[in-house]
Amino acid sequence: MFSNALTLWTGALLILSVSLWSCTTADCCLTTSDRRIPQRVVMSFTIQTGDGACRIPATIFVTKKGLKLCAPFPSKNNWVSKLIDYILKHRQQ
Repeated sequence: MFSNALTLWTGALLILSVSLWSCTTADCCLTTSDRRIPQRVVMSFTIQTGDGACRIPATIFVTKKGLKLCAPFPSKNNWVSKLIDYILKHRQQ
């Protein structure tokens, strides 16, 4: 009887640990800032869509120091579009 209870407990613990281990967290912008980011500090960018795990559309700029800065979606802000164009242009050189 004790062996069956121990087996059941071990199985439940294994299932719980696997389910917790497999959960991943999304690295999302929760808000954006309209404050302009200087070109000289930005290395790259990614676009965050508002679907899936991330709830708002945003542009994530990564600085030379590895900081992630959340800016508005490019279509909503002109300086964001210009900064993206600058990064793409200088990435090819």
